[in-house]
Amino acid sequence: MRHRVGVIAGDGIGPEVVAEARKVVDATGVALDVVDYDLGARRYLRTGEVLPDAVLAELAGVDAILLGAIGSPEVAPGILERGLLLRLRFELDLYVNLRPFVAPPAVDLVVVRENTEGVYAGEGGTLRKGTPHEVATQGSVNTRMGVERCVRFAFRQAEARPRRHLTLVHKTNVLAYAGDLWQRTVDEVAAEHPEVATGYCHVDAACIHLVEAPQRFDVVVTDNLFGDILTDLAGAVSGGIGVAASANLNPARSGPSLFEPVHGSAPDLVGTGRANPVAAVRSAAMMLEFLGEVDAAARIEKAVADTAGTTGSTTEIGDTIAGRV
Repeated sequence: MRHRVGVIAGDGIGPEVVAEARKVVDATGVALDVVDYDLGARRYLRTGEVLPDAVLAELAGVDAILLGAIGSPEVAPGILERGLLLRLRFELDLYVNLRPFVAPPAVDLVVVRENTEGVYAGEGGTLRKGTPHEVATQGSVNTRMGVERCVRFAFRQAEARPRRHLTLVHKTNVLAYAGDLWQRTVDEVAAEHPEVATGYCHVDAACIHLVEAPQRFDVVVTDNLFGDILTDLAGAVSGGIGVAASANLNPARSGPSLFEPVHGSAPDLVGTGRANPVAAVRSAAMMLEFLGEVDAAARIEKAVADTAGTTGSTTEIGDTIAGRV
């Protein structure tokens, strides 16, 4: 079976790490029909376009999307993030952000982050901007549907893992309304999954535990903002952000899912050969698994594990992993 994959190499080190990910995928023998898309800072600076409707329509028709990194110091913050990354999440209904972290023996956990609601939904505004009496509000949007479908996905993840444990991370003692919705939803769905043990942890305490005792966690489910912060920390304690992979999933498969490394565009590393391609390689493995190429994905993950600690340039690390695949 051939898979049609849209590739957005993007900015900074994005093209460099995506090239290595594609090299590793090619080594598996899986047949991909790749369509490259010129999206990111370079296009915006050249044309003023972020994500044209026609390009979005094309992307909606592929089987999966592989993204390198987006962002440039030459573009004001928020333009690319909201206009490209968040728009893809909202328009393609990529409501689960799945981020696995493995660093034996202490770290083996998965974070299921709600990906289309919370403070990133964009609710809010300003009054009297630029005056001494300026007011800025940024609301957190949490719907029963949005929370429940994320929680149900997290329970399915927990069922498939040996420990079968799920932890809700939130701040229910202060965020009483949103926290209550999340906690009640977890409690109600848990009744349908008696084989999965559940727990709760405040987000600030979870940060401490991730550093001091990450083995406490198996599957973590949390909201959009908390998940964004926690997964950067989890990446730091499990080998660094350069090895942290992620999947933005449409579990209903009504459109493509998007796979990308957690790290940013790192413009200071461009052309130095110091960008770690492992996160992009592992994201590509997650993409293959989601496409049903389970054996190929497992071969990539094993090759990555076997080469852990390997030093070299961006292309040398890619070559080593591809050779082991």
